[in-house]
Amino acid sequence: MQISIGARTLMSDVNFRVQKGDKIGLVGRNGAGKTTMTKILAGEGQPTDGKVIRSGSIGYLPQDPRAGDPEQLAMTRILNARGLGDIVERLNQASIDMASDDPIVHEAAMNKYPRLQAQFEAAGGYSAEAEAASIASNLGIEQRMLSQPLKTLSGGQRRRVELATILFSGAETMLLDEPANHLDVDRVVWLRGFLKNYQGGLIFISHDVELVESTVNKVFYLDAYRQVIDIYNMGWKQYLKQREQDEQRRKRERQIAEQKASVLQRQADRFGAKASKASSAQQMRKRAEKMLTGLEAVREQDRVAKIKFPDPAPCGKTPLMARDLSKSFGSLEIFTAVDLAIDKGSKVVVIGLNGGGKTTLLRILAGEETPDTGLLEPGHGLKIGYFAQEHETLDVNKTVLQNMQYSAPQLTDTDARKVLGSFLFTGDEVDKPAGVLSGGEKTRLALATLVVSGANVLLLDEPTNNLDPASREEILRALATFAGAVVLVSHDVGAVTALSPERVLIPPDGDEDHWSEGYEELIGLSGRYAFETRRAPSFFIALSWIAMNRNVDHAYRLENQEPVSNEI
Repeated sequence: MQISIGARTLMSDVNFRVQKGDKIGLVGRNGAGKTTMTKILAGEGQPTDGKVIRSGSIGYLPQDPRAGDPEQLAMTRILNARGLGDIVERLNQASIDMASDDPIVHEAAMNKYPRLQAQFEAAGGYSAEAEAASIASNLGIEQRMLSQPLKTLSGGQRRRVELATILFSGAETMLLDEPANHLDVDRVVWLRGFLKNYQGGLIFISHDVELVESTVNKVFYLDAYRQVIDIYNMGWKQYLKQREQDEQRRKRERQIAEQKASVLQRQADRFGAKASKASSAQQMRKRAEKMLTGLEAVREQDRVAKIKFPDPAPCGKTPLMARDLSKSFGSLEIFTAVDLAIDKGSKVVVIGLNGGGKTTLLRILAGEETPDTGLLEPGHGLKIGYFAQEHETLDVNKTVLQNMQYSAPQLTDTDARKVLGSFLFTGDEVDKPAGVLSGGEKTRLALATLVVSGANVLLLDEPTNNLDPASREEILRALATFAGAVVLVSHDVGAVTALSPERVLIPPDGDEDHWSEGYEELIGLSGRYAFETRRAPSFFIALSWIAMNRNVDHAYRLENQEPVSNEI
Protein backbone atom coordinates (compact mmCIF):
# COMPACT_ATOMS: atom_id res chain seq x y z
CA MET A 1 0.00 0.00 0.00
CA GLN A 2 1.15 3.53 -0.80
CA ILE A 3 -0.50 6.68 0.54
CA SER A 4 0.29 10.12 -0.84
CA ILE A 5 -1.29 13.53 -0.43
CA GLY A 6 -0.49 15.65 -3.43
CA ALA A 7 3.20 15.32 -4.20
CA ARG A 8 4.00 14.20 -0.65
CA THR A 9 4.32 10.48 0.00
CA LEU A 10 3.27 9.54 3.53
CA MET A 11 4.17 5.85 3.24
CA SER A 12 5.02 3.28 0.60
CA ASP A 13 5.51 -0.48 0.26
CA VAL A 14 3.38 -1.06 3.37
CA ASN A 15 2.22 -4.64 3.94
CA PHE A 16 0.52 -6.04 7.03
CA ARG A 17 -2.35 -8.21 8.21
CA VAL A 18 -4.54 -7.54 11.25
CA GLN A 19 -5.71 -10.76 12.87
CA LYS A 20 -8.01 -11.64 15.72
CA GLY A 21 -6.35 -10.81 19.02
CA ASP A 22 -3.91 -8.25 17.57
CA LYS A 23 -3.76 -5.09 19.71
CA ILE A 24 -1.79 -2.68 17.55
CA GLY A 25 -0.63 0.75 18.62
CA LEU A 26 -0.13 3.01 15.59
CA VAL A 27 2.48 5.62 16.51
CA GLY A 28 4.42 8.41 14.82
CA ARG A 29 4.71 12.17 14.98
CA ASN A 30 1.78 14.50 14.24
CA GLY A 31 1.24 14.74 10.50
CA ALA A 32 2.99 11.47 9.69
CA GLY A 33 -0.23 10.01 8.28
CA LYS A 34 -1.71 7.96 11.12
CA THR A 35 -5.22 9.43 10.84
CA THR A 36 -5.12 9.28 7.02
CA MET A 37 -4.16 5.61 7.19
CA THR A 38 -6.97 4.68 9.60
CA LYS A 39 -9.49 6.47 7.36
CA ILE A 40 -8.31 4.41 4.40
CA LEU A 41 -8.36 1.19 6.40
CA ALA A 42 -11.94 2.01 7.43
CA GLY A 43 -12.96 2.49 3.79
CA GLU A 44 -13.33 6.27 3.95
CA GLY A 45 -10.57 6.80 1.41
CA GLN A 46 -8.46 4.95 -1.12
CA PRO A 47 -4.71 4.30 -1.11
CA THR A 48 -2.64 5.89 -3.87
CA ASP A 49 -1.40 2.44 -4.81
CA GLY A 50 -2.03 -1.08 -3.56
CA LYS A 51 -5.22 -2.27 -1.91
CA VAL A 52 -6.93 -2.87 1.41
CA ILE A 53 -8.78 -6.16 1.82
CA ARG A 54 -11.46 -6.08 4.52
CA SER A 55 -13.42 -8.95 6.03
CA GLY A 56 -15.94 -8.93 8.83
CA SER A 57 -17.42 -5.90 10.57
CA ILE A 58 -15.32 -2.81 11.30
CA GLY A 59 -15.93 -0.18 13.96
CA TYR A 60 -14.20 3.13 13.22
CA LEU A 61 -13.87 6.08 15.62
CA PRO A 62 -12.54 9.17 13.82
CA GLN A 63 -11.08 12.09 15.72
CA ASP A 64 -14.00 14.37 14.88
CA PRO A 65 -17.10 12.15 14.75
CA ARG A 66 -20.10 13.71 13.04
CA ALA A 67 -22.02 10.50 12.32
CA GLY A 68 -25.66 9.99 13.15
CA ASP A 69 -28.89 11.91 12.73
CA PRO A 70 -28.60 14.99 15.00
CA GLU A 71 -32.24 14.49 16.01
CA GLN A 72 -31.57 10.90 17.08
CA LEU A 73 -31.47 10.10 20.80
CA ALA A 74 -28.04 9.14 22.13
CA MET A 75 -29.29 5.75 23.40
CA THR A 76 -30.90 5.00 20.04
CA ARG A 77 -27.59 5.77 18.35
CA ILE A 78 -25.75 3.30 20.60
CA LEU A 79 -28.39 0.55 20.35
CA ASN A 80 -28.52 0.84 16.57
CA ALA A 81 -24.99 -0.56 16.47
CA ARG A 82 -26.80 -3.92 16.81
CA GLY A 83 -30.01 -2.83 15.11
CA LEU A 84 -31.87 -2.36 18.39
CA GLY A 85 -32.37 1.39 18.63
CA ASP A 86 -35.13 1.85 16.10
CA ILE A 87 -36.90 -1.27 17.38
CA VAL A 88 -36.93 0.15 20.93
CA GLU A 89 -38.36 3.46 19.71
CA ARG A 90 -41.07 1.65 17.74
CA LEU A 91 -41.86 -0.52 20.79
CA ASN A 92 -42.21 2.59 22.94
CA GLN A 93 -44.50 4.18 20.38
CA ALA A 94 -46.57 0.99 20.12
CA SER A 95 -46.96 1.00 23.91
CA ILE A 96 -48.29 4.54 23.75
CA ASP A 97 -50.61 3.72 20.86
CA MET A 98 -52.06 0.71 22.70
CA ALA A 99 -53.49 3.15 25.23
CA SER A 100 -55.10 5.24 22.49
CA ASP A 101 -58.86 5.87 22.56
CA ASP A 102 -58.88 5.49 18.78
CA PRO A 103 -59.84 1.82 18.16
CA ILE A 104 -57.99 1.70 14.83
CA VAL A 105 -54.75 3.01 16.36
CA HIS A 106 -55.22 0.70 19.37
CA GLU A 107 -55.79 -2.39 17.19
CA ALA A 108 -52.81 -1.65 14.92
CA ALA A 109 -50.54 -1.23 17.93
CA MET A 110 -51.79 -4.48 19.52
CA ASN A 111 -50.89 -6.36 16.34
CA LYS A 112 -47.56 -4.59 15.90
CA TYR A 113 -46.23 -4.96 19.44
CA PRO A 114 -45.70 -8.77 19.49
CA ARG A 115 -43.79 -8.65 16.19
CA LEU A 116 -41.55 -5.86 17.45
CA GLN A 117 -41.05 -7.68 20.75
CA ALA A 118 -39.92 -10.80 18.87
CA GLN A 119 -37.45 -8.74 16.79
CA PHE A 120 -36.17 -7.07 19.96
CA GLU A 121 -35.54 -10.37 21.73
CA ALA A 122 -33.91 -11.89 18.64
CA ALA A 123 -31.42 -8.98 18.60
CA GLY A 124 -30.42 -9.55 22.21
CA GLY A 125 -33.32 -7.91 24.00
CA TYR A 126 -33.05 -6.54 27.49
CA SER A 127 -29.61 -8.03 28.16
CA ALA A 128 -28.18 -6.16 25.16
CA GLU A 129 -29.93 -2.98 26.29
CA ALA A 130 -28.41 -3.38 29.76
CA GLU A 131 -24.97 -3.98 28.20
CA ALA A 132 -25.27 -0.78 26.17
CA ALA A 133 -26.29 1.18 29.26
CA SER A 134 -23.35 -0.26 31.20
CA ILE A 135 -20.83 0.71 28.50
CA ALA A 136 -22.33 4.19 28.33
CA SER A 137 -22.16 4.59 32.10
CA ASN A 138 -18.53 3.45 32.22
CA LEU A 139 -17.68 6.10 29.62
CA GLY A 140 -19.33 8.80 31.73
CA ILE A 141 -22.56 9.03 29.74
CA GLU A 142 -25.30 9.62 32.28
CA GLN A 143 -28.88 8.35 31.97
CA ARG A 144 -30.19 11.84 31.32
CA MET A 145 -27.77 12.28 28.43
CA LEU A 146 -28.92 9.03 26.80
CA SER A 147 -32.42 10.46 26.37
CA GLN A 148 -31.17 13.65 24.69
CA PRO A 149 -30.90 14.23 20.92
CA LEU A 150 -27.33 14.13 19.62
CA LYS A 151 -27.53 17.79 18.59
CA THR A 152 -27.84 18.90 22.23
CA LEU A 153 -24.61 17.19 23.31
CA SER A 154 -21.22 18.88 23.59
CA GLY A 155 -18.35 17.73 21.39
CA GLY A 156 -16.87 15.62 24.17
CA GLN A 157 -20.22 14.02 25.00
CA ARG A 158 -20.90 13.30 21.33
CA ARG A 159 -17.53 11.62 20.97
CA ARG A 160 -18.16 9.39 23.99
CA VAL A 161 -21.49 8.34 22.49
CA GLU A 162 -19.68 7.35 19.27
CA LEU A 163 -17.07 5.40 21.25
CA ALA A 164 -19.83 3.63 23.21
CA THR A 165 -21.54 2.80 19.90
CA ILE A 166 -18.42 1.12 18.55
CA LEU A 167 -17.61 -0.77 21.76
CA PHE A 168 -21.21 -2.02 21.93
CA SER A 169 -21.29 -3.01 18.25
CA GLY A 170 -19.21 -6.14 18.73
CA ALA A 171 -17.23 -5.29 15.58
CA GLU A 172 -14.66 -7.89 14.60
CA THR A 173 -12.06 -5.16 14.02
CA MET A 174 -11.87 -1.73 15.68
CA LEU A 175 -9.99 1.31 14.40
CA LEU A 176 -9.88 3.93 17.15
CA ASP A 177 -8.33 7.37 16.63
CA GLU A 178 -7.56 8.95 20.04
CA PRO A 179 -10.25 7.03 22.00
CA ALA A 180 -9.10 8.54 25.33
CA ASN A 181 -9.92 12.12 24.30
CA HIS A 182 -12.56 13.69 26.59
CA LEU A 183 -12.24 10.84 29.10
CA ASP A 184 -11.13 11.39 32.69
CA VAL A 185 -8.68 9.09 34.46
CA ASP A 186 -11.32 6.63 35.76
CA ARG A 187 -12.91 6.26 32.31
CA VAL A 188 -9.52 5.66 30.69
CA VAL A 189 -8.79 2.95 33.28
CA TRP A 190 -12.08 1.26 32.38
CA LEU A 191 -11.30 1.59 28.66
CA ARG A 192 -7.94 -0.08 29.19
CA GLY A 193 -9.65 -3.08 30.72
CA PHE A 194 -12.21 -3.26 27.92
CA LEU A 195 -9.59 -3.13 25.17
CA LYS A 196 -7.36 -5.59 26.98
CA ASN A 197 -10.19 -8.14 27.07
CA TYR A 198 -11.41 -7.39 23.53
CA GLN A 199 -11.08 -10.52 21.38
CA GLY A 200 -11.05 -8.96 17.91
CA GLY A 201 -8.39 -7.08 15.96
CA LEU A 202 -7.57 -3.57 17.11
CA ILE A 203 -5.58 -0.65 15.70
CA PHE A 204 -5.59 2.51 17.75
CA ILE A 205 -3.87 5.88 17.91
CA SER A 206 -3.36 7.49 21.29
CA HIS A 207 -1.06 9.95 23.02
CA ASP A 208 -2.02 8.37 26.35
CA VAL A 209 1.15 6.38 27.04
CA GLU A 210 -0.39 4.36 29.89
CA LEU A 211 -3.29 3.27 27.68
CA VAL A 212 -0.91 2.21 24.92
CA GLU A 213 1.49 0.47 27.28
CA SER A 214 -1.22 -1.56 29.01
CA THR A 215 -3.02 -2.60 25.81
CA VAL A 216 -0.77 -3.25 22.82
CA ASN A 217 0.91 -6.49 21.83
CA LYS A 218 2.18 -5.01 18.55
CA VAL A 219 3.40 -1.57 17.50
CA PHE A 220 3.30 -0.05 14.02
CA TYR A 221 5.77 2.84 13.93
CA LEU A 222 5.06 5.20 11.03
CA ASP A 223 8.40 6.85 10.24
CA ALA A 224 7.57 10.09 8.44
CA TYR A 225 11.20 10.57 7.38
CA ARG A 226 11.70 7.13 5.85
CA GLN A 227 8.03 6.92 4.71
CA VAL A 228 7.66 3.34 5.93
CA ILE A 229 5.93 1.45 8.72
CA ASP A 230 8.20 -0.55 11.01
CA ILE A 231 6.31 -3.46 12.53
CA TYR A 232 7.26 -4.57 16.04
CA ASN A 233 5.62 -7.79 17.24
CA MET A 234 6.03 -6.99 20.91
CA GLY A 235 4.66 -4.89 23.75
CA TRP A 236 5.27 -1.18 24.29
CA LYS A 237 8.32 -1.27 26.57
CA GLN A 238 10.10 -3.84 24.45
CA TYR A 239 9.26 -1.75 21.37
CA LEU A 240 10.87 1.37 22.84
CA LYS A 241 14.09 -0.53 23.52
CA GLN A 242 14.10 -2.29 20.13
CA ARG A 243 13.36 0.88 18.19
CA GLU A 244 16.26 2.68 19.88
CA GLN A 245 18.54 -0.26 19.02
CA ASP A 246 17.33 -0.17 15.41
CA GLU A 247 18.03 3.56 15.19
CA GLN A 248 21.52 3.09 16.58
CA ARG A 249 22.16 0.18 14.18
CA ARG A 250 21.09 2.23 11.17
CA LYS A 251 23.27 5.09 12.35
CA ARG A 252 26.34 2.83 12.77
CA GLU A 253 25.80 1.14 9.41
CA ARG A 254 25.52 4.49 7.66
CA GLN A 255 28.61 5.90 9.39
CA ILE A 256 30.71 2.86 8.45
CA ALA A 257 29.46 2.87 4.86
CA GLU A 258 30.03 6.61 4.52
CA GLN A 259 33.59 6.26 5.84
CA LYS A 260 34.40 3.46 3.39
CA ALA A 261 32.76 5.33 0.52
CA SER A 262 34.74 8.46 1.41
CA VAL A 263 38.02 6.52 1.30
CA LEU A 264 37.13 5.05 -2.09
CA GLN A 265 36.10 8.47 -3.40
CA ARG A 266 39.41 10.02 -2.36
CA GLN A 267 41.32 7.19 -4.02
CA ALA A 268 39.21 7.60 -7.15
CA ASP A 269 39.99 11.31 -7.20
CA ARG A 270 43.73 10.59 -6.99
CA PHE A 271 43.58 7.88 -9.66
CA GLY A 272 41.40 10.02 -11.88
CA ALA A 273 44.25 12.47 -12.36
CA LYS A 274 46.15 9.78 -14.30
CA ALA A 275 44.83 8.67 -17.67
CA SER A 276 46.22 5.17 -17.15
CA LYS A 277 44.10 4.70 -14.04
CA ALA A 278 40.90 6.40 -15.17
CA SER A 279 39.14 3.06 -15.51
CA SER A 280 40.05 2.05 -11.95
CA ALA A 281 38.87 5.42 -10.66
CA GLN A 282 35.51 4.95 -12.35
CA GLN A 283 35.11 1.52 -10.76
CA MET A 284 35.94 2.96 -7.32
CA ARG A 285 33.28 5.66 -7.71
CA LYS A 286 30.70 3.03 -8.65
CA ARG A 287 31.64 0.94 -5.60
CA ALA A 288 31.30 4.02 -3.37
CA GLU A 289 27.85 4.78 -4.76
CA LYS A 290 26.79 1.16 -4.35
CA MET A 291 27.81 1.21 -0.69
CA LEU A 292 25.46 4.11 -0.01
CA THR A 293 22.63 2.79 -2.18
CA GLY A 294 20.02 0.88 -0.22
CA LEU A 295 21.18 2.07 3.19
CA GLU A 296 18.25 2.79 5.48
CA ALA A 297 17.94 6.47 6.25
CA VAL A 298 18.67 7.63 9.76
CA ARG A 299 15.67 9.22 11.46
CA GLU A 300 15.94 12.96 11.81
CA GLN A 301 14.89 14.69 14.99
CA ASP A 302 11.11 15.10 14.87
CA ARG A 303 10.14 18.65 14.03
CA VAL A 304 8.36 20.67 16.68
CA ALA A 305 6.16 23.69 16.06
CA LYS A 306 7.86 26.97 16.98
CA ILE A 307 5.11 29.14 18.41
CA LYS A 308 5.26 32.69 19.62
CA PHE A 309 2.23 34.90 20.11
CA PRO A 310 2.87 38.50 19.03
CA ASP A 311 1.88 41.39 21.26
CA PRO A 312 -1.94 41.55 21.40
CA ALA A 313 -3.86 44.46 19.93
CA PRO A 314 -4.24 47.42 22.34
CA CYS A 315 -7.40 47.33 24.45
CA GLY A 316 -9.02 48.82 27.51
CA LYS A 317 -8.70 47.68 31.12
CA THR A 318 -11.62 45.22 30.78
CA PRO A 319 -11.97 44.13 27.14
CA LEU A 320 -14.86 41.70 27.75
CA MET A 321 -17.75 41.63 30.21
CA ALA A 322 -20.88 39.48 30.43
CA ARG A 323 -23.97 40.00 32.55
CA ASP A 324 -26.72 37.57 33.58
CA LEU A 325 -25.95 34.96 30.88
CA SER A 326 -28.15 31.86 30.82
CA LYS A 327 -28.64 29.04 28.36
CA SER A 328 -31.02 26.09 28.15
CA PHE A 329 -31.65 23.34 25.62
CA GLY A 330 -35.35 22.60 25.84
CA SER A 331 -36.14 21.88 29.48
CA LEU A 332 -32.45 21.30 30.32
CA GLU A 333 -30.91 24.33 31.99
CA ILE A 334 -27.18 24.45 31.20
CA PHE A 335 -26.18 27.51 33.22
CA THR A 336 -27.89 30.54 34.65
CA ALA A 337 -27.15 34.14 35.74
CA VAL A 338 -23.45 34.04 34.85
CA ASP A 339 -21.57 37.34 35.31
CA LEU A 340 -17.92 37.75 34.47
CA ALA A 341 -15.33 40.35 33.61
CA ILE A 342 -12.20 39.46 31.65
CA ASP A 343 -9.51 41.99 32.47
CA LYS A 344 -6.61 42.89 30.22
CA GLY A 345 -3.96 40.16 30.41
CA SER A 346 -5.90 38.03 32.92
CA LYS A 347 -5.79 34.22 32.92
CA VAL A 348 -9.06 32.44 33.75
CA VAL A 349 -9.82 28.72 33.77
CA VAL A 350 -13.38 27.39 33.48
CA ILE A 351 -14.00 24.12 35.31
CA GLY A 352 -17.14 22.09 35.87
CA LEU A 353 -18.88 18.83 35.17
CA ASN A 354 -19.14 17.36 31.68
CA GLY A 355 -22.20 18.89 30.05
CA GLY A 356 -22.12 21.73 32.57
CA GLY A 357 -21.93 24.37 29.86
CA LYS A 358 -18.20 25.14 29.57
CA THR A 359 -18.08 24.83 25.77
CA THR A 360 -21.44 26.59 25.38
CA LEU A 361 -20.21 29.48 27.54
CA LEU A 362 -17.10 29.91 25.39
CA ARG A 363 -19.18 29.80 22.22
CA ILE A 364 -21.40 32.58 23.60
CA LEU A 365 -18.38 34.68 24.59
CA ALA A 366 -16.98 34.16 21.09
CA GLY A 367 -20.25 35.25 19.48
CA GLU A 368 -20.83 31.82 17.97
CA GLU A 369 -24.01 31.25 19.95
CA THR A 370 -26.70 33.47 21.47
CA PRO A 371 -27.58 33.36 25.19
CA ASP A 372 -31.21 32.95 26.24
CA THR A 373 -30.84 35.91 28.61
CA GLY A 374 -28.15 38.42 29.42
CA LEU A 375 -25.73 40.30 27.23
CA LEU A 376 -22.07 40.67 26.30
CA GLU A 377 -20.38 44.01 26.78
CA PRO A 378 -17.30 44.32 24.56
CA GLY A 379 -14.72 46.75 25.95
CA HIS A 380 -12.56 49.20 24.07
CA GLY A 381 -10.42 47.49 21.42
CA LEU A 382 -11.73 43.96 22.06
CA LYS A 383 -10.38 41.39 19.60
CA ILE A 384 -11.33 37.77 20.28
CA GLY A 385 -9.48 34.68 19.14
CA TYR A 386 -11.54 31.48 19.54
CA PHE A 387 -10.21 27.92 19.48
CA ALA A 388 -13.06 25.38 19.18
CA GLN A 389 -12.42 21.87 20.46
CA GLU A 390 -14.03 20.35 17.36
CA HIS A 391 -12.17 22.78 15.05
CA GLU A 392 -15.40 24.35 13.80
CA THR A 393 -13.55 27.60 13.09
CA LEU A 394 -11.72 25.93 10.19
CA ASP A 395 -13.26 25.68 6.72
CA VAL A 396 -12.67 22.04 5.80
CA ASN A 397 -13.24 22.79 2.12
CA LYS A 398 -10.44 25.36 2.01
CA THR A 399 -6.75 24.58 1.94
CA VAL A 400 -4.40 25.16 4.86
CA LEU A 401 -3.09 28.32 3.16
CA GLN A 402 -6.58 29.60 2.32
CA ASN A 403 -7.68 29.18 5.95
CA MET A 404 -4.69 31.23 7.04
CA GLN A 405 -5.33 33.94 4.43
CA TYR A 406 -9.00 34.14 5.44
CA SER A 407 -8.02 34.63 9.09
CA ALA A 408 -5.32 37.20 8.26
CA PRO A 409 -6.06 38.87 4.91
CA GLN A 410 -3.40 41.48 5.67
CA LEU A 411 -0.63 38.87 5.26
CA THR A 412 1.15 38.41 1.96
CA ASP A 413 1.35 34.91 0.53
CA THR A 414 4.99 34.69 1.59
CA ASP A 415 4.28 35.83 5.15
CA ALA A 416 1.37 33.38 5.49
CA ARG A 417 3.63 30.55 4.36
CA LYS A 418 6.31 31.61 6.88
CA VAL A 419 3.82 31.46 9.74
CA LEU A 420 2.52 28.09 8.56
CA GLY A 421 6.10 26.84 8.30
CA SER A 422 6.63 27.60 11.99
CA PHE A 423 3.62 25.35 12.64
CA LEU A 424 5.20 22.57 10.50
CA PHE A 425 3.17 23.16 7.33
CA THR A 426 5.73 23.40 4.54
CA GLY A 427 5.84 23.00 0.77
CA ASP A 428 2.81 21.28 -0.75
CA GLU A 429 1.34 20.68 2.73
CA VAL A 430 -0.16 24.18 2.66
CA ASP A 431 -2.26 23.16 -0.35
CA LYS A 432 -3.97 20.27 1.47
CA PRO A 433 -7.68 20.72 2.23
CA ALA A 434 -8.21 21.25 5.95
CA GLY A 435 -10.73 18.41 5.88
CA VAL A 436 -8.01 15.77 5.33
CA LEU A 437 -5.82 16.94 8.24
CA SER A 438 -5.37 14.85 11.35
CA GLY A 439 -6.65 16.12 14.68
CA GLY A 440 -3.17 17.26 15.67
CA GLU A 441 -2.69 19.08 12.36
CA LYS A 442 -6.07 20.79 12.69
CA THR A 443 -5.08 21.91 16.17
CA ARG A 444 -1.83 23.37 14.84
CA LEU A 445 -3.65 25.14 11.98
CA ALA A 446 -6.31 26.57 14.31
CA LEU A 447 -3.58 27.84 16.64
CA ALA A 448 -1.70 29.33 13.68
CA THR A 449 -4.77 31.37 12.76
CA LEU A 450 -4.93 32.65 16.34
CA VAL A 451 -1.28 33.70 16.29
CA VAL A 452 -1.81 36.00 13.29
CA SER A 453 -5.15 37.36 14.53
CA GLY A 454 -3.68 39.89 16.96
CA ALA A 455 -6.37 38.85 19.47
CA ASN A 456 -6.18 40.32 22.96
CA VAL A 457 -8.61 37.77 24.44
CA LEU A 458 -8.10 34.08 23.63
CA LEU A 459 -11.00 31.66 24.27
CA LEU A 460 -9.48 28.16 24.21
CA ASP A 461 -11.58 24.98 24.38
CA GLU A 462 -9.35 21.92 24.98
CA PRO A 463 -6.41 23.24 22.89
CA THR A 464 -4.04 20.36 23.79
CA ASN A 465 -6.25 17.54 22.46
CA ASN A 466 -4.64 15.37 19.75
CA LEU A 467 -1.16 16.87 20.18
CA ASP A 468 2.05 14.90 20.58
CA PRO A 469 3.95 15.69 23.80
CA ALA A 470 6.55 17.95 22.16
CA SER A 471 3.95 20.10 20.36
CA ARG A 472 1.86 20.28 23.53
CA GLU A 473 4.81 21.59 25.54
CA GLU A 474 5.59 24.22 22.90
CA ILE A 475 2.00 25.47 22.85
CA LEU A 476 1.81 25.65 26.64
CA ARG A 477 5.10 27.57 26.72
CA ALA A 478 3.74 30.08 24.19
CA LEU A 479 0.48 30.54 26.13
CA ALA A 480 2.36 31.08 29.39
CA THR A 481 4.17 34.06 27.84
CA PHE A 482 1.17 35.52 25.98
CA ALA A 483 0.53 39.09 27.15
CA GLY A 484 -3.19 39.07 26.40
CA ALA A 485 -6.10 37.54 28.32
CA VAL A 486 -6.83 33.80 28.16
CA VAL A 487 -10.03 31.95 29.09
CA LEU A 488 -9.25 28.23 29.10
CA VAL A 489 -11.43 25.12 29.22
CA SER A 490 -9.35 21.96 29.68
CA HIS A 491 -9.29 18.58 31.41
CA ASP A 492 -5.49 18.64 31.02
CA VAL A 493 -4.19 19.45 34.51
CA GLY A 494 -0.73 20.22 33.12
CA ALA A 495 -2.17 22.71 30.64
CA VAL A 496 -4.07 24.54 33.38
CA THR A 497 -1.11 24.76 35.75
CA ALA A 498 1.20 25.89 32.91
CA LEU A 499 -1.16 28.82 32.28
CA SER A 500 -0.80 29.95 35.93
CA PRO A 501 -4.43 31.13 36.13
CA GLU A 502 -5.48 33.82 38.54
CA ARG A 503 -9.17 33.00 38.65
CA VAL A 504 -11.58 30.08 38.34
CA LEU A 505 -15.09 30.25 36.86
CA ILE A 506 -17.47 27.40 37.76
CA PRO A 507 -20.71 26.88 35.81
CA PRO A 508 -23.67 26.40 36.11
CA ASP A 509 -24.08 29.33 38.52
CA GLY A 510 -20.98 31.15 37.36
CA ASP A 511 -19.26 31.24 40.74
CA GLU A 512 -15.86 32.93 40.58
CA ASP A 513 -12.90 32.23 42.82
CA HIS A 514 -9.17 32.86 43.12
CA TRP A 515 -7.07 29.99 41.79
CA SER A 516 -5.49 27.64 44.32
CA GLU A 517 -3.73 24.29 43.99
CA GLY A 518 -6.76 22.56 45.43
CA TYR A 519 -8.59 23.12 42.16
CA GLU A 520 -6.13 20.87 40.30
CA GLU A 521 -7.82 17.73 41.64
CA LEU A 522 -11.21 19.08 40.55
CA ILE A 523 -10.08 19.36 36.93
CA GLY A 524 -9.80 15.57 36.72
CA LEU A 525 -12.80 15.02 38.96
CA SER A 526 -14.95 17.32 36.79
CA GLY A 527 -14.67 14.90 33.89
CA ARG A 528 -15.92 11.98 35.94
CA TYR A 529 -19.61 12.87 35.83
CA ALA A 530 -22.00 14.48 33.44
CA PHE A 531 -23.92 17.44 34.80
CA GLU A 532 -26.40 15.66 36.99
CA THR A 533 -25.82 17.03 40.47
CA ARG A 534 -27.21 14.16 42.49
CA ARG A 535 -24.79 11.79 40.79
CA ALA A 536 -21.75 14.00 41.31
CA PRO A 537 -21.63 14.76 45.03
CA SER A 538 -17.86 14.37 45.33
CA PHE A 539 -17.30 17.32 43.01
CA PHE A 540 -19.26 19.63 45.26
CA ILE A 541 -17.89 18.14 48.47
CA ALA A 542 -14.40 18.80 47.14
CA LEU A 543 -15.35 22.40 46.37
CA SER A 544 -16.54 22.87 49.94
CA TRP A 545 -13.35 21.22 51.25
CA ILE A 546 -11.24 23.71 49.29
CA ALA A 547 -13.32 26.56 50.66
CA MET A 548 -12.89 25.47 54.28
CA ASN A 549 -9.23 24.44 54.17
CA ARG A 550 -7.74 27.01 51.80
CA ASN A 551 -9.68 30.10 52.87
CA VAL A 552 -11.28 30.46 49.45
CA ASP A 553 -13.50 33.52 49.31
CA HIS A 554 -16.59 31.93 47.76
CA ALA A 555 -17.53 28.26 48.25
CA TYR A 556 -19.61 26.42 45.70
CA ARG A 557 -22.35 24.81 47.82
CA LEU A 558 -25.34 22.67 46.94
CA GLU A 559 -27.90 21.57 49.49
CA ASN A 560 -29.36 18.08 50.02
CA GLN A 561 -26.62 16.13 48.28
CA GLU A 562 -26.55 12.37 48.74
CA PRO A 563 -23.94 11.37 51.35
CA VAL A 564 -20.72 9.83 50.05
CA SER A 565 -18.18 8.09 52.26
CA ASN A 566 -15.29 7.30 49.95
CA GLU A 567 -15.56 9.45 46.81
CA ILE A 568 -12.53 11.65 47.47
